Amino acid sequence: MTQTLSARSRAVRTSPTSWSAARGLAAGAVVAGPLFLGAGIVQGLTRDGFDFSRNAISQLALGEAGWIQTVNFLIAGALLIAGAAGLRRALGGGVGGTWGPALTGVFGLSFWAAAAFPADAGAGFPAGAPDTTVISGHGSVHMLAGMVGYLALCAVFVVLARPLAARGHRGWAVASRLMPIAVLAGFMASAASVLAFTTAAGLGLVGLAAVTARLVAVPAGR
Repeated sequence: MTQTLSARSRAVRTSPTSWSAARGLAAGAVVAGPLFLGAGIVQGLTRDGFDFSRNAISQLALGEAGWIQTVNFLIAGALLIAGAAGLRRALGGGVGGTWGPALTGVFGLSFWAAAAFPADAGAGFPAGAPDTTVISGHGSVHMLAGMVGYLALCAVFVVLARPLAARGHRGWAVASRLMPIAVLAGFMASAASVLAFTTAAGLGLVGLAAVTARLVAVPAGR
């Protein structure tokens, strides 16, 4: 009887309707990173006083037009949480099917926290802000949210390497295990260059999009 129930469970998970719903939700994690980065780059190129070599993308939430970046944070968070739900359906509770989606959800929630607690002004942005950044309470929460979120993302890559390998995507699995090293290296270099931090964050977002897209390309076993 247990084998029968297990077979039925697998059939439900791989049915066309179920798989279509999983892919639809998982698409959130695929588009979240590119959309967030694209919106951030456009704003950074058009906002007075913003300099990618000195300012973090999160600072775009400051100033009169800051609401655009705040909305960008909220949308990205919602897409990542939807993507987490899609990953859970796609993986069906199998290898990586519990912690991968859960940690992706934590990453999404960190974007909402970043929206609620904006970064501090500094390094000349917004226009007229001093070069020296004074850390405030909300700025500290913002940084903590980012740290927790990206540590969760690094863990996601490690966890999702298993289902990638199990589905025969061994090259992707190796890349997924190496991704946290690249992301953390960029963060460590941020003390010398803000651009290194931005690049590392962007790499993590694009990497998650690529890994998710690979996992939901076709149902397991096909």
